[in-house]
Amino acid sequence: MIVDDTIVFIVDDDEALREALGELLEANGVRSALFRSAGDYIGADKPDLPACLILDVELPDINGLELQRQIARDDHPPIVFITGHGDIPSSVRAIKHGAVDFLTKPFSDTALMAAIGSAIAQDRETRANRAEVGLLRQRYQELSPREREVLPLVVSGLLNKQAAAELGISEVTLQIHRRNVMQKMAASSLADLVRIAERLEIPIQHSRRMGGI
Repeated sequence: MIVDDTIVFIVDDDEALREALGELLEANGVRSALFRSAGDYIGADKPDLPACLILDVELPDINGLELQRQIARDDHPPIVFITGHGDIPSSVRAIKHGAVDFLTKPFSDTALMAAIGSAIAQDRETRANRAEVGLLRQRYQELSPREREVLPLVVSGLLNKQAAAELGISEVTLQIHRRNVMQKMAASSLADLVRIAERLEIPIQHSRRMGGI
């Protein structure tokens, strides 16, 4: 595993284990950053790279599971828990809240590297999705107020004349707005525009006049 554009954060108060894990990652071409406490990790500047967080359950300042809860609302790397005192409730809680794995010491290098690989792959996918949504939001901001009214009506499946009636505009004007929406959102088809609306969580609107048109 040679990955120069990734990093693994290791948070464990056992200095010998931290160093051993750092050496293991270095031997596999993986960059690492070592911390002895949750506070040290939270306060550190971190590179914006696909990452994995190896987190000990028992830390000197805060329980690892509590740290997982605290950072749940933030953009944080997928977590691989390690512990010398594993128990089923803790592992279930960790996995339920998104941890990639829960390893009990002593664990094998193979198991750890496999968990790290899964975590980094997951983070890459998350980052790609986040970047795509960010681009879509930027495009959405470039729509005019009227075009933002047209978009949800179009993706709801209304005919042009129905959407035009909903907005009180002519069908020709609606078609112009619809074309502009497609171009600005870089949508290749109506199905693509529907997918984009779903990614942006745009509420779908249905016309009250559909039955009378």
